[in-house]
Order: sequence, then structure tokens, then C-alpha cells
Amino acid sequence: MEEGEFEHRRRRDLSGSRDAYGLRCTSSPPPRPTRAEDRRHMTTPAITSLAFLTPGNFADDDPYTGLEETLQLFEFGERSGFDGAWIRQRHLEHGVGSAAVFLAAAGQRTERIELGSAVIPIGYENPFRLAEDLALADVLSRGRLQIGFSTGMPHADLLGDLVHDGDWRGFDLSYGRIARVLDNLRGDHLGGPDTVIHSPGNVQRPRLQPHSPGLARRIWYGGGSLRSVRWAGESGLGLLTGNIVTGEGTDDFTTAQLNLLAAYRRALSPRSAERPPRVALGRVIVPFDGADAAGRARYRAYAAARHARTLAPQGPKRTLFAPDVVGTAEQILEQLTADPVLGQVSELRLELPYEFHREEYEQILHDTRHLIAPELGWRPAANGTEPAGFEPASSHMR
Repeated sequence: MEEGEFEHRRRRDLSGSRDAYGLRCTSSPPPRPTRAEDRRHMTTPAITSLAFLTPGNFADDDPYTGLEETLQLFEFGERSGFDGAWIRQRHLEHGVGSAAVFLAAAGQRTERIELGSAVIPIGYENPFRLAEDLALADVLSRGRLQIGFSTGMPHADLLGDLVHDGDWRGFDLSYGRIARVLDNLRGDHLGGPDTVIHSPGNVQRPRLQPHSPGLARRIWYGGGSLRSVRWAGESGLGLLTGNIVTGEGTDDFTTAQLNLLAAYRRALSPRSAERPPRVALGRVIVPFDGADAAGRARYRAYAAARHARTLAPQGPKRTLFAPDVVGTAEQILEQLTADPVLGQVSELRLELPYEFHREEYEQILHDTRHLIAPELGWRPAANGTEPAGFEPASSHMR
């Protein structure tokens, strides 16, 4: 692709020609919106923050390549103007087992973008040692970490005895453990007012080091039940809510998620009014526009394989799944602007599918950044501009 060939701005004349990336373009002014379009515009969500969550995949026999490509995806997101890049923490899987370590590395590869974890299962963590690692990574990134927690323990039958001594099933591995991490991050001194420790060349009052003063205010909880979101609100944590919730009193995903948001906001303490905790909505969004026929077929097959789970509550916990948002930018915008949950938040997080390839992730981020997010009111960060001749590292592009 020649320098300047790619046109970033989305054109609205559907009869116009396509550029080298497969997007429609025209020199004619856009047609005047209809009254229906005017009404839809009045209800369009006002998204002010755009982030993405990636699984951090790698091959069993070559973990370096996958992890390096994930770091490069974080760099790509920053160049593209995204506000945040988040990583999943996964144990025993082909993914990142320590978000703190990965985000420390990402902090050295980026300068502006927020760096998040969604989510760290607290049951496998030591509250003090984890707080130390997170504080160190936050200082190295100059205060850009956004840390999400959960109380789930995937693979507990295999991992529980490896992580804990004694009968861990009787330990508090839930909300109280997250509260202990928060207490450590706040940096209160240990011992009494006269307690000091001596180290070479130094006498000091002991507390977690390094102390990163703002990190305790950048902690989130991934809540899918009414009980969990109430606790998050009462604790003053940010709320991460995505495409999986618990069906409590309803079989409808949208109703259940709206109920979660309402319960969370009711639970916020009055002292949160001056600086309300943030709420971010996650959606699996897969645009077709920059993909070729093979890529589109792959995306359709991915969504079709996951559709059955959205039709009814799943399992004894009545888990509800949101449908994946897959299609052209126009089709995706129709779905998003009709989503009442999106209208309740100002932060949108793309949840990238598992087991896709780097070039596919780049195409998804590119199309969302240029064709979808601006129509939802979002504007990229000032220094987030791709070069005029940008072309994703892809064999699946037009």
C-alpha cells in the first residue's frame, strides 16, 4: 500500500467506490439524514473511553512469539488512539499467568495508554505480594495501571493445593482477600507510630514499597451477580461488566445487566459522589469491513458456534450470555445504538475473541476505531494516529 493511499475517515455514500482496504469512499457530500436517522442520533451512546481486552494467546511450543505479538498489539492500540489495553489473566492455559509481570513489560513498550487486567482471580494470590508487584508495575508505567479482580478460582481442583498450604477451602478467598490487597495498596504504615526498620543507609517507617498513591483508586471488580456488584459499589471499586452475567429473576440478558448497573449505582456510598468510580462495558465486536471473504467466513463461524448459549440460561447458576456483535460496521452500529445497556455507560471495551491471530485482532481494532467508535461519540487520543499508509500485518485484508 502506497503512503497516503488509505483513507481513515469513513464515507457514507454507499454507491461510492472502495479504497484499497475495501472501504467505501466518495468525494460527494453525505446525504442529509432522514428524520429517523435524526432520532437515532439523539439516542446514540456517548462513548468517551475506548479500550480492548485481549486473551494473550500463545503456542505451547513457542510462548515467546505469542506474548511478543500481544505486546505489539498493545503498541498498535496506543498508536491507533485507544484509551486502554487490557489483558486476561489465565492459569494453566496458553495465556498470561501474571498480569502484573505482563503489564510491567507493556509499560516499557507504551507511553500513554492505560494498562489493565481483566481479571485477576484473587483466590490464587497473596494479598501483600500481589500488591507489591502491582505497585512496582504501576510506578514503572508512570501510573497507568487499571486492575480488575474477580473471586472465581478456575481449575481450583488442580491448583488449590499447589497454591495454598493447609485446607484452603476454609480460607477467605473472596471479597475479604481483595479488601486486603486494597489496604496494602493504600500504603498505611505497619506497626505502631514508633515502629521503624533499619536497612543499609536508611531508617524508615515500614509500609509496602514502592508506594504508588493513586493505584488504590484504579481498582475494578468484574461483577456478574447482584451480590458482587453491590459489594463493588459499597467498596468504591470500578465495575467491569461484559457479555456474561447471572440470570437473577430474569432470562433476558439485557434486563439482567441493566439490573446489575442499577444495583451497583445504588450501592455507591455518598463519598463517591465527588469522584464516582468508573463503569466499563465489554462487548465482543467483530467487524467484517476490513476482512476478505475467508476472514468473514471465519468470523461468521465463530459467532454461530457460540449462538446457542445465548438462547437460554446455562447451568445451575443460570448464566446468561450476550450475543456476539458481528457484521459490517453499519450492522454493528444498528445493534449497538439499540443496546440500552450501552446507553447507560461512557466506556466501551472490545473483548477480542480467543484464538484469533494478531492480524485479525489488528483488523478488528482498526475497523472499530475508524468505522464504529466515532459514530458512538468517541474521539481518539491526540497522539493516537496511524501513519497515512497504515496497513495491518495481515494476510486476511483486501
